[in-house]
Amino acid sequence: MTSINLTHHFLIAMPNMADPYFARTLTYVCEHNDQGALGVVVNRPIDMTLQALFERLSLSLKDNELADAPIFFGGPVQTDRGFVLHAPAGHWQSTLKVREAIGLTTSKDILEAVGRGEGPAKLLVTLGYAGWSPGQLEHELSQNAWLTVEAQDGIIFDTPVEERLPAAMELLGIDFGRLQDEAGHA
Repeated sequence: MTSINLTHHFLIAMPNMADPYFARTLTYVCEHNDQGALGVVVNRPIDMTLQALFERLSLSLKDNELADAPIFFGGPVQTDRGFVLHAPAGHWQSTLKVREAIGLTTSKDILEAVGRGEGPAKLLVTLGYAGWSPGQLEHELSQNAWLTVEAQDGIIFDTPVEERLPAAMELLGIDFGRLQDEAGHA
């Protein structure tokens, strides 16, 4: 069996995705290898701002422009833990370098730097992540649960939240609104 590596790819949930955690989501795959896969949902903001998260962590946030930035539901695993997807990757205490330009950091030092105005140029903060055991994502792909396409940083960091899923679909030349929930029968 040919192994695939979907690191730095988007997973686009198909319209028939029954799992409420992933229905209508765009997930960025941060790591995919023979140990499984890890990603974060990048288009599902929750009812919390960066300012509220900083207050909860007893951190101060110097940059008022970031105060209203939404926190995202990153996935159903470890929803009590923060994950910071950011560019550039930088050098933090606990960072998974997705590629040269992007990192996923779980250590508090990145949030402290953001609070001081010294953080990465672009960031997206999630609570929780999406995880797949070895072979699980490949199985879901074979069941047509997801479409995949190589990710573009601009969709993650620069595209308005509600436009991220359609923008990823456009990379494939597909209009999300035209996808059907079920396969047709002749």
